[in-house]
Amino acid sequence: MATRATTANTRSRRRDTRREIQEIALRHFLERGYEAASLREIAEELGVTHAALYYHFKSKEDILVSVAEGLGGPIDELIAWGEQQPPTLRTRQELLTRYSETLTAAAPLFRLMQENQSALRKLSIGQTLNDRVAALARLIYLPEAPLEAQVRASSALMTVHFGAFSLYALPGEAEEKRKALLDLGLELLAAAHTGGR
Repeated sequence: MATRATTANTRSRRRDTRREIQEIALRHFLERGYEAASLREIAEELGVTHAALYYHFKSKEDILVSVAEGLGGPIDELIAWGEQQPPTLRTRQELLTRYSETLTAAAPLFRLMQENQSALRKLSIGQTLNDRVAALARLIYLPEAPLEAQVRASSALMTVHFGAFSLYALPGEAEEKRKALLDLGLELLAAAHTGGR
């Protein structure tokens, strides 16, 4: 019995350490830029040796990929849900609303991707995030609609997506800004379905 409890505690500490590494690393990536941040500085702030950090993650890319996987899981679930729904305005509104809520947690990652495009271009994570947004876009767009309606539907998604990390520096509460972006996105989506009337 004691062995199982010890094993469970050890796993829990490892998960906590991994999560702490992810949080510190993401902050370093955002403050210093991905290329300038170092594993040594992350290990120092965490209070562990470089070797101890290496036990959990072999590289900065490994840390970034693990962060993206954790934040991307809810988006993957949303896409899977959307693929099972009828392509109606109501479904698209629900997709946009839930995506807006999901982006609250993922905003730092998307901001990092936006601000470090050249450094991250060669990493696979950029393509993974792009694939998620493209899959969501396919569910929101109106492929048979006139061009103007397609532009509105596309703009609805981009308003919510890019707004999540581009408005962080503006004054105001984060939730207030999220709701304002979502309201605009939902208006654009409704206009796409009604032909702008």
